[in-house]
Formats: sequence, C-alpha cells, structure tokens
Amino acid sequence: MKNFISSKMGFFTIAAIFIWLKSYIIYLYEFNLDIQNLLQHFLLLMNPISSTLVFLGIALFARGRRVGGFIIIIQLFMSLLLYANVVFYRFNSDFITLPVLTQTSNFGSLGSSILSLVTWTDIFYFLDIVILILLFRASRQVWSSKRMRFKQPILIMTAGVLVFSINLGLAEVDRPQLLKRTFDRNYIVKYLGAYNFTIYDALQNLKTSTERVLADSNDITEVQNYTDNKYIEPNDKLFGVAEGKNIIKIHLESFQSFLIDYKLHGEEVTPFINSLVHDQTNNFTYFENFFHQTEQGKTADAELIMDNSLYGLPQGAAFVTKGKNTYQALPAVLKQNQGYTSAVFHGDGKSFWNRDEIYKELGIDYFFDEAYYDMSEDQVIGYGLKDKPFFKESMPILESMEQPFYAHFMTLTHHHPYLIDEEDATIAPAETNDGSVDRYFQTARYLDESLEQFFTDLKEAGLYEDSIIMLYGDHYGISENHTRALSELFGEEVTPFKYAELQRVPFMIKIPEVKGKGTIDNYSGQVDVMPTLLHLLGIKAQDYIQFGTDLFSQKHNGLVAFRNGDFFTEDYAMVKGIFYDNHTGEELEPTEELENIKLKVEHELSLSDKVLQGDLLRFYSPTEKWEPVNAKDYFYDENQIIVSSFLKNKWLDDPETETNDEAENDYLDHSSTNGSINSKEDNVSKENDTDRK
Repeated sequence: MKNFISSKMGFFTIAAIFIWLKSYIIYLYEFNLDIQNLLQHFLLLMNPISSTLVFLGIALFARGRRVGGFIIIIQLFMSLLLYANVVFYRFNSDFITLPVLTQTSNFGSLGSSILSLVTWTDIFYFLDIVILILLFRASRQVWSSKRMRFKQPILIMTAGVLVFSINLGLAEVDRPQLLKRTFDRNYIVKYLGAYNFTIYDALQNLKTSTERVLADSNDITEVQNYTDNKYIEPNDKLFGVAEGKNIIKIHLESFQSFLIDYKLHGEEVTPFINSLVHDQTNNFTYFENFFHQTEQGKTADAELIMDNSLYGLPQGAAFVTKGKNTYQALPAVLKQNQGYTSAVFHGDGKSFWNRDEIYKELGIDYFFDEAYYDMSEDQVIGYGLKDKPFFKESMPILESMEQPFYAHFMTLTHHHPYLIDEEDATIAPAETNDGSVDRYFQTARYLDESLEQFFTDLKEAGLYEDSIIMLYGDHYGISENHTRALSELFGEEVTPFKYAELQRVPFMIKIPEVKGKGTIDNYSGQVDVMPTLLHLLGIKAQDYIQFGTDLFSQKHNGLVAFRNGDFFTEDYAMVKGIFYDNHTGEELEPTEELENIKLKVEHELSLSDKVLQGDLLRFYSPTEKWEPVNAKDYFYDENQIIVSSFLKNKWLDDPETETNDEAENDYLDHSSTNGSINSKEDNVSKENDTDRK
C-alpha cells in the first residue's frame, strides 16, 4: 500500500478521490440542485468522475516527475473553477458561464459584494491542494524519470469518456432531451456536473457565435409572424393620451414587491411607496402581479427587457455579449417618432455592464455617470453614489434637458450586500442572523426616503404633474440561498413555488391627467412595459418586434415567461419543471394544456434568442421612415450638457457659484424656450473634428 501511495498512479488516484469528494460535498451543501429521487442522487455522486479522469489523465502524458506538477496544477485549476461557482452561486443561485467571464469591466465594482460571500471555512476547499503538495515533495524522489506508457493515460481518459456516456444515458432517462431543453443551468449541473457544464457552455457559445454570421433576412420572418399574432390592440381610451409628455422612469434596485406594506418591528419599511400604492390622490396604477424576467445579466437584463421588449440571453448579459447589435429600442423610437431627448442617470462608472457602448446602440442621447456627481467618500457606499445625493444632484441636470424627455434614474444603495452608514439607517435591521437579509430592510427604507425627497423636488421644479412617472423593480434582492431567513420573516416555509412567487417586483405608473386605476391584478412582466408606453404615447407597438403586450389592454396576455423556461399565469405556474395550481400552491400532474403552455414559453424564448444571437433586427425596418441608430452619432463625456450656475445653486446650494441674481440672468439668457440648455450639437461637432484629426 505504501509503495502504491508513493507511485505516480497512487498520486493520481489520491488527487482524483480528493476532487471527486470535494465536488460531491459542494454539490450537496453549496448548490441548491433540488435532488428529488435516488437516481438523481446517484448521478450527483457519479458526475464528477468523468471530468476528473479526463482532466487529470492529461497529466499522465508528462515525463517523469513532471506528472505530479501537472496533476497539482490541474487540480488547482479545477478547484478554482469549482470555488468560483460556489461564490457566484451564493448570491446569484446560478453558475458562471463564459459570457459572464467576459464581463471583466464589472469586476472592479464588485469587491465588497464578493467579499461578503466569502467565509473563513472556504479554506477547507483548498486543503487537498496542500496535502498533494506535501505528498508530492515526499514521494517524487522515488518516481521513475521515464514517461509512462501511453496505454495507461489513454485507458484512463477512455474510462472517463465511458463514464460520461453512462452518466448522460442515465440522465436522459430521468430528464429526456436534457441537452436540448437547457433553459435552466441547474439541471445541467445536477445531471452532468459543474466541469461538464463548463465544457457544454463553451460548445454552446461556439455555436451561438456563428449564428450571426449564418443569419439572413429570412430569419426575421418567423419572429415577425409570431409577434404579429401575439399583438393586442390598445385600450382606445388611453391610446395617445400622454403624447408628448415627459417620461421619468425610476429603477428600484433589487426591490421585491413583498416589501410593500411589510412591517418590521411594527414599522412600515417603505411608507412612501406604500402611499403611492394606496392613496388614490396620487393617481398611480400599481400592478401587483408584475414579475422580473431577468437572468444572469440582472440589472442589465432589466434595462434590455424594459426598453426593447426582448428577453435577456440564457447565459451572460446581452449588454456585454451583444453590445454591437442593431436595436430598435424605446429611446430611439421615441426620438424618431416624437422628438424625445433621452438620458440615463447613474452614479457609477460608465463602463459597468458595457453601458457606455451599448447605450449608443439603443439611441440614448445622454449618459450621466459618476463624472457628473460628487463621489466623495461620505457620499458613496457599496456600488456607488448614495440614492439621496444622487437624486438631489440629478435635479439641475434634469431641468437643463430639452423637453419632452425620457429620463431613466438608476438607484444603487439598495444593492447586495445592502451596506448602509449608521447615520443613514432609520429602521433597525431584521433579526434573522443573516446579515444581507437583515440589512435589506434598512436600505429599502433609505431608498423609500430618497424617493419621497425626489418627488418633492420634481413638484418644485414643475416637472411632476406633466410627466409620466414609472417605478419598477429590476430583479430579486434576496436569492434562493437565503430561504431560511425568508421563512423566518414570513412565518412559513419558503418552498420553490413560494420563492417563485417572491419574484414579483413593483411596477407602478402615473399618467398625466389620467386618474389612477388603483391596484391591478393582471399577470405581467417586464417585456410588457415598452408596448404599454408606446400606446400611451400614440405609437403603434405592432410596427416593432416586441414580445410583450399592452398592460392596459383589456385583452392583455397574462402569460409570464421566465428566462429559465418556468412560467406564471393567473391559474397555473411551472417552477423547476413542476406544475402548480396558482391559487392553492398544490402540485399538478402534467396535462395537455399545461404542456402546451410550456412549449409556447420555450418557443417564445427561442425566438427572442434568435433575434439577439443572429442580430436579426439589422434585417428589419419597422416603418418606411425608420433610420437605424448610428452609434457614431452619440458620445458621453463631462461636456455633454451645460448646466447653468443658477440651477446648480438652486438645487445644491453651491457656494462657488455666482450670486442668485447673476446666475438667474445667465440662465435666462442662455436657456431655450422650454428652459433647457443643450450643447449636444456643439459637442458632436467637436467629436467629429477630433475623429477627422
């Protein structure tokens, strides 16, 4: 036995056992893979074997003592890949894909969030590396300097391929067409393992990268026919009712609907947002069964869906991987149809999620990033600028914009890991002993207070009454890994079905001179927002490729598709492949009706994927007058817009500005008829001159 341990094959065997056991333990305790039967448990135990034999088997081709060095390097690589998935899964309840790894520009802003997901016990996931190094140092002297006969590593790798074939065959018994119906990555990892998933993901990305090259104008026809058939006529009373009105869209970061009316320690967590929902004098309409439909792109997915009525991609974020695609997004549609000026306000770096590039493709005129804000230490926490100074410092810019405008405000403070300074916390944390969950309510209160102040400022600026105002949640804030804490908060077990119900996010809208409709219980999702807005402005949504339907239409389609293939309707739901009665929460046996809904969801998602993967909108012209967006016409820097000292002094009490009288005279002298100061054309000319140089 001692001689075997000291041999190359013994060292290989020990390394293989280590990585196999480590993978199995992580599958059980770190990933929520929903093991439902003995076969699935056996496959979970089996699936690390194939990739372990193949990857470590490569090292056996090395000469002499190098075998041990290569085994350690491969073992380390496999361990790092597995651990990266552990950390990623702790917040995202998902696995890393290659498109996610391309989003390296985001990593710098993720520091505090990643550190909060790392625990000291994680060092045990690398203990095997230490043992292997010590064992290698102790035994390498007795190893032969000769290369092993090729027959041995080839047999080992062949055994790995054979094990994978058996693994896949058994998986297909439990989950037919596993590799064809891959909306949910949890299934692939559960049946085939994390390493085989990475290989599968690489092959899938190689496949999709060729789709744009092979696509042609005929491919858009199937999509157009589908969206034409799905289109629903608008509500006659509301069509065009808000034409030419300003639009103010407020992004509630990580805000889930259960926060509305929730009381913690006897206090309302979000009293101001609650008042918008319940006080009819505010004229807001609240959609209580509105769901986010994001995937790995999270916030970026929400932006894409809301402004394009397309679904995000199954892997990665289209903002990054499809940043050069042709789009027919809401900002460009509004500009070409009704002369709107569009802007995004965001107190973070402009390159995060590739925004400084893809916003140009979406036709967004202005992007006011951290360069426009006071980013001093006391004003920043977590991902960027705190919400209260963010809204306050945005007011002089907003007043300077040419009207009508489409202004998108993206908040940040209510973002994982939900950090908050002591002086900003006005409600005590929850008491579940889960830090991010406990703080979640404190940052939600802070966001609520910042909104109340922003609404006051909009009224003072004269922008409130005459503007469409939308508030929406972008994605979940508390992942499925925190169901224990959620169960404690709600006083009931948070099952997979209950957690799916918690994917509701708020969507509420105020339309000028239109009485609010109170709370509407229609089932809806983020893809429905763009066609709704277009109809309110008197623009026919049918002209554009859109997968949503008008929220105010009496025939609104209430099927809500999730990116992983699950769905909700008024009566039914499918969560992780299981059908439920949406009224009782009871599991249902599959029926022809339910299977047809499932197939419809999969078909719709696949068509949306075709649009993005094949860049199909380059072949489609919605109207005769439509002009494709030219990204070269847009730029974002510190000189996009001139903000007068009068407005700065008005909102920020800036002591360095001129006196009020002097500043106001300067403001009136330079402002346009609608009170805006816009230097866009001058700056475009400057940029064109620079390009020519």
